[in-house]
Order: sequence, then structure tokens, then C-alpha cells
Amino acid sequence: MTLSRIWAAFIIVSILVGTFKWITWHDTDIFNRMVVGKSDDTYGYYMVGKETGTSITQDSFVKKMSLISFSPKDKVSSSKYLFTNDPFSDSVRILKEQNSSLVVMTYSQALKRTQKPVDGIIETCWTSVNIALKLIGIMALFMGLMSIAEQAGGIRLLSRLIGPFLTKLFPEIPKGHPAIGHMTMNFSANLLGLDNAATPFGLKTMESLQEINPNKAVASNAQLMFLCLHACGPTLIPVSIIAVRASANAENPTDIFIPCMIVTFVATLAAMCIVSFKQKINLFQPAILLWVLSISALIVLLVLYLVSLDAAGLQSFSGLLSNGLILLIFLVIILGAVYKKIDVFDAFITGAKGGFETAVKIIPYLVGMLVAISMLRSSGTFDVIISGMKDLFSWLGADTRFVEGLPTALVRPLSASGARGMMVSTMTTYGADSFPGRLSSIMQGSSDSTFYVVAVYFGSVAIKNTRYAIGAMLLADLVGIITAIAMAYLFFGSTV
Repeated sequence: MTLSRIWAAFIIVSILVGTFKWITWHDTDIFNRMVVGKSDDTYGYYMVGKETGTSITQDSFVKKMSLISFSPKDKVSSSKYLFTNDPFSDSVRILKEQNSSLVVMTYSQALKRTQKPVDGIIETCWTSVNIALKLIGIMALFMGLMSIAEQAGGIRLLSRLIGPFLTKLFPEIPKGHPAIGHMTMNFSANLLGLDNAATPFGLKTMESLQEINPNKAVASNAQLMFLCLHACGPTLIPVSIIAVRASANAENPTDIFIPCMIVTFVATLAAMCIVSFKQKINLFQPAILLWVLSISALIVLLVLYLVSLDAAGLQSFSGLLSNGLILLIFLVIILGAVYKKIDVFDAFITGAKGGFETAVKIIPYLVGMLVAISMLRSSGTFDVIISGMKDLFSWLGADTRFVEGLPTALVRPLSASGARGMMVSTMTTYGADSFPGRLSSIMQGSSDSTFYVVAVYFGSVAIKNTRYAIGAMLLADLVGIITAIAMAYLFFGSTV
């Protein structure tokens, strides 16, 4: 029910904001962008006069607009926007008569209200299907390997090894149940930043937990705990973020590494505490404390080693560790199956078929959620929220540097690719080594896409009642955001 209300609210608010922009800002193209807009559209504009009374020069204006795919045109007929410092002049009226669809704005309004093109409803539907199609191959591969591991007894062995810890955190799961092994594989893949492997392992975990779920339409306690921990997206080495910072000419691309580690660890602990409180699980049990402290110690030791590496060394080590581990898993599974005299290929095909079915099953959930998120972005709702927050903190007299990095945090629960775009846009606008640039990088590496995770994972097992999953995830996200802001000020507040 919670997900239904949020989904409905997304759509209603988006349409209302779009209508408000159409009425008050005379943005006659807003509905067209929301329905059939494309993220790769290049919008053109025509300029009349020069901006006066501000620090904006025409050159800087053109540069800023180019960052969001807008370029000047030499003809009014080929432009969608007309920017001027006097929108009510006779010359503007004449130009408007030549192209009645022109949207007229001042230069200042353009910088505040014009946003980078995003996919509309139609394109987002295609995108949803494309995501599922790309997922089919990955799901088939890893589900096939999981089937081999299950038949060879590898998952049960892993369950027995990790069982003493996870059975305390997941008291509803019977000892030795395969779900423990699947869960361990998911957490390990997430920790190493292996998104392609983490998703199949996670979906397999949900299927295993659904088998012991007494009410198939309602999320179980075990499913809620697993998904909330998974949504925090604990990642040891944020390689993709480091690579983006390096491409943006950051002086030290890896300087956000330790803050990212701290933030994702705190958010994961927050999710564990929130769900444990709801489920009345005692976190001070010796088995839980021992495992948490042991994992923390290992992470600290690895961090101490990694911080001694330069950017190239860190990327090389990450690739060796993550990709090498994937191949090692493949090797161990196959060797174990051969030793157990399992029909390896037949077991692989059986599991791969299940992966195909799961990937197809989530398409309706993907379409519904991604369309709602697309409408929020294309209607400009995010711009309204960010502008309001900046005005609020300015009125309170607080330091507002962190507000420029918040778009990444606000989009992150909705769309991973959208948040990545926000991060890149922030670094491009303010600089990779600016406070907002570093803060957006930390926020990008501190959580997963909450609504995407809920739609895909619960959708894969046809659960309609997600209970308090979204509330717990968003609360953990909030803890992560606050921690990210604190870490940014602690590490970079006095240097930028």
C-alpha cells in the first residue's frame, strides 16, 4: 500500500508541477517534454541583447547552457527558446510572431528554470524494457551458476559457515537454508561493486526467502531485513566514481574514498538498527557483535592498505580483486560440481531458464516505477525542491555549500543513472575539487536506488504489501546523507 501511495503521489505531483510551469512560466513545451521528450535531444535558443545588472556575461551564459545540452542558434525558426533581458520589447514580440512556439525567458530565468533534457514517458517505457533485456543474459548466467552450486552442495556449505551470524539477524530463516548462502553472495558482490553479479544473487535470495514466507503477498521480516541492508549498497571501492573524478581532472580522484567507506558503513548499520528495532531483534548478541566487529576490522585493514595506493594502483587492485574473485567463484563452483559428479551443463540450463523468467517478470514493475521517476525529473519537480531548500537554509543563515550537492542525494533513491548524471553535472558546474563536487561524489557512493530496488526485488516475487520497507530504507538514506554532509565538512570543509 505504501508503494502504491508513493507511486500515485509521484505522478500527481509531477503533473501539477508541469501544469504550474505551463500556466505561470508560459512553458508551452513542458507537456511535450514529459511525454515524448528524449534525453539526447539538443535544444537550441536565440539570444536578444545582453543581460544587465548581473555578473552573467554572454560568454559564461553560453558555456553554462552548453553543459546541459543547449546551444545557440542563428535563426529564430530553429530555436525552442528565446532569451532576452527585455521579454516585453517590440523586437521580442516580432520574433515571437515568427515562431509562435518560442518560450521567452530572461537569461537569469533560463539558468534557474531550464533543465537538461531527460526521457519522457514514451522513451522511459523503452528504457525499462531495454534494462530488462540486458538483464536477461546476466540473470541467465549467474542463476545458472547458482543452480550448479546448489546441486553440488556449495550453497549449503556457505550457509553453514555464515549461519551463526545471519541466523541471529534473520531468526525466521531455518539453519542451513540456501537463502543464507544466496544472501552472502549478494552482500559480497555488493561490497566489491559487482552490480551485475549482485542483482542475480539478490533476486535469488528473494526467491529463496519467498519459499518460507507464510503470506506470499506480504513481505516477510527476513525479506525486509535483507532488502534494507542491500539498499544501503555497501561498496568497498567506488571505482566508477573515482574514474569520473579522474576524467573531470580532479587533483586527487581518490580523496573521497575514505568518506565513502565511512558513510556507506554508517548507513548499513543504521538500516540494521532500524529494522532490528521494528522486528525486536537484539543486536547485542555475541554472534552478531563478533561478526560486525570482525568485518569492521577487516575493512579498516584493507582501507589502510588501499589509501597507500595512488589512483592508478587503486583502480588496478580493484579490477584484480573484483574480477579475479568472479572468475575464482566460477572455478570453485565448476570444480565442486565435477567432483560431486553433477551434470554441470544440465544444471546450468535449468537455472538459466529461471533467470530468463525472472528478468521478464520484473518488466511491468520497472515500467511503472521508472515512468513515475521520469515524470518527476522532466516536470522540474527536483528543481523546485532544491531551490526551496537553498532559500530555506539561506534564510536560516546556514552554510549553503552543501545544498548544491543535494540533487545527487535526492535523485539517488529514485534512479542510479539519474544520480550519476547529477554528480557529473555538479562536478562540471562547480569543479571536481569543489565542495559540492566532492559532496556529490560521496553521496553517489553511499546508497543504492531505493525505489528501483523495491520495484524490482519485490516485483520478482509478486509481493504487493511491502510494509515498512520504503520508510526504513529512506530513513537509512537520510542517515547516509547527513553523514555524507558531515564527512564532507570534516575532510574538505576548510580546503574548498
